[in-house]
Amino acid sequence: MNPLVSYQVEAGIALLSLSRPPVNALGQPLRAALLAALQQAGSDAAVHAIILQGAAGLFSAGADINEFGSEASFAPPSLPDVLQCVTQLKKPIIAAISGTALGGGLELALACGYRIASRDARLGLPEINLGLLPGAGGTQRLPRLIDVEAALDLMISGQPIGTARALQLGLVDRVVAEPATLLEACRSFAAGLLAEHSPAQPAPRFARPGADLSTDFFPAYLASHEARWKDRLAPRLVLAAVEAACLLPLDDGLKREETLFKQAEASAQSTALRHVFFAEREAARIPGIEASIPLRPVNTVAVIGAGTMGGGIAMNFVNAGIPVILLEQKAEALERGLANIRKNYEISVQRGKLDATQLEQRMQLLRGTLEYADIADADLVIEAVFEKMEIKQQVFCTLDEVCKPGAILASNTSSLDVDQIAGVTRRPQDVVGTHFFSPANVMRLLEVVRGSATAPDVLATVLKLARRIGKVAVVSRICFGFIGNRMLEPYNREAHRLVLEGATPARVDGVLTGLGLNMGVLSMTDLAGVDVNFLVRDANRAAFAHDPSYYKLGDALYALGRFGQKTARGFYLYEGRQRQDDPEVIAIAEKLAGELHVPRRAIGEQEIHDRCLFMLINEGIQLLDEGIALRAGDIDLVWINGYGFPAWLGGPMHYAEQLGLKPVLEGIRHYRDTLGDYGRMWFQPAPLLERLVAAGKTRIEKL
Repeated sequence: MNPLVSYQVEAGIALLSLSRPPVNALGQPLRAALLAALQQAGSDAAVHAIILQGAAGLFSAGADINEFGSEASFAPPSLPDVLQCVTQLKKPIIAAISGTALGGGLELALACGYRIASRDARLGLPEINLGLLPGAGGTQRLPRLIDVEAALDLMISGQPIGTARALQLGLVDRVVAEPATLLEACRSFAAGLLAEHSPAQPAPRFARPGADLSTDFFPAYLASHEARWKDRLAPRLVLAAVEAACLLPLDDGLKREETLFKQAEASAQSTALRHVFFAEREAARIPGIEASIPLRPVNTVAVIGAGTMGGGIAMNFVNAGIPVILLEQKAEALERGLANIRKNYEISVQRGKLDATQLEQRMQLLRGTLEYADIADADLVIEAVFEKMEIKQQVFCTLDEVCKPGAILASNTSSLDVDQIAGVTRRPQDVVGTHFFSPANVMRLLEVVRGSATAPDVLATVLKLARRIGKVAVVSRICFGFIGNRMLEPYNREAHRLVLEGATPARVDGVLTGLGLNMGVLSMTDLAGVDVNFLVRDANRAAFAHDPSYYKLGDALYALGRFGQKTARGFYLYEGRQRQDDPEVIAIAEKLAGELHVPRRAIGEQEIHDRCLFMLINEGIQLLDEGIALRAGDIDLVWINGYGFPAWLGGPMHYAEQLGLKPVLEGIRHYRDTLGDYGRMWFQPAPLLERLVAAGKTRIEKL
């Protein structure tokens, strides 16, 4: 018996069990074992039907991602060849789906003639999240099983669905209530098929998938989604593959799918997205902290501050079923905060993401208070008050007196020194930074700031808890702004300076959004608040006192009360969220440039790209060299999940590797030499970048 696929025969039914922990990834060894087991069952005269299941309660999470981009991806037997064997066997095959059937795992189930799932199973085709498309028949078999639009939605969203939806679509034939009864149900179903002499492969529900589509369906679908897809390749390839399913016979469609899959697999975008996938898994591994370390229990959370940030933070834990106590100083502020949380949930109900019962269940997990004594037994306390050191220290002095021993005390600071905050307590080992990004209930990033005294079990507990509440957690050491906001400073600085030198805000932002960023940096400043940007900068004035032009445009807008979207004026004019150019900003820039003796000129898109992006990249490399960030991949995760950098570019560090480290270094040196005093002040290459290029390295890593 092959250890990867067990083979048992009972009452004429062969039970094949995939057994490649932890997720039955369909790498070459498992594919070979499965093919051998299928061939054995096909030739075994005692076998009349086959049940295919996953051991340990999980069907298959799909292909082995480590194989993508290598020869192993299509090493024989390839997954398409194995699934072709499944479809050609003359005996009915029933996929017994428990746990998850994702990607290649669902494609395996689609190749089977019949599918039965336990109620708690999840099914999906998430390949698009890796810049790929289903490459083992999914784009061809799914539209023949369910309607074309539903098939496209499943593949292009990349989101798994539950069994109720799968049954409604016709993706599964039956759903059983309890996982323990799944195998029994499959045996009974197989016996019924044999008794009725049912075919091994039933006739497809949609033998001609495109028959009922309008002639312009695919062009119209592309037109309606193109703005959201931006420069992403994978959605377009999925659409092309499904169109082939509607135009070609199955065998020809499978060949077309293989060609499109290989195109996607070889693309820079898929390489970048696979980099992001592995970076997320690596980010949780902290040197010196073993996976077996005992964690602190977190059964109750307290949040200090019921403003927009505090309310959003509270919602994360409530959404995960963890009770939250929300503390405020004044009753009006507390009532307003609780009302805003309810309003957010009501919006989710209106959008169909929650029902009324779920809304009330979540609100019942939330309790407001005006008394610190009420949070004395909380396991985790997160401070989310105004970004001023003295205010945060005052809060932590109180927490030190009130909170029980062993409670984790966390600060939601975006830039301040966590060690200084911890220093006012008698338990600095229990203090950690938890920098949520606004809106905190939506943004995936959580910067976890490790203080010099933060205990390993505190760090490990917060990282585990971050996954529980659906966050991508990245550990940062202490510096002003940590990883994300420290890199934001030179990126934003160059955008401000470029407007001073003659570019318009729209032109600067247009270059960045043209690259695929969700927002340009100046639009982002308006959204976050010109005033917020000013106050963060004001707390660090000594660091840039040598540059008389530093952020002078931002300072001028702040002085005029142009705080961005909240005041309907910032770098742009706003009507609601609709923005338009404002000639007054150009006039302010011209006046400042004259006073500062900054020459104004026409500035090309390449210069805008290089000055903004190269300074962003340079600062990231410096952070890595200083040990603030553990890995280049961690930096990429911060900028993808916190600042809207395109995942399909892999984050700024991966993007730099694609551009080439030597051209990046040469570009920084070029602007250092051509921008006069300003260039000499700011365009200094990170020493690590110089060392990497000198050593002929193409990857960003510590040396």
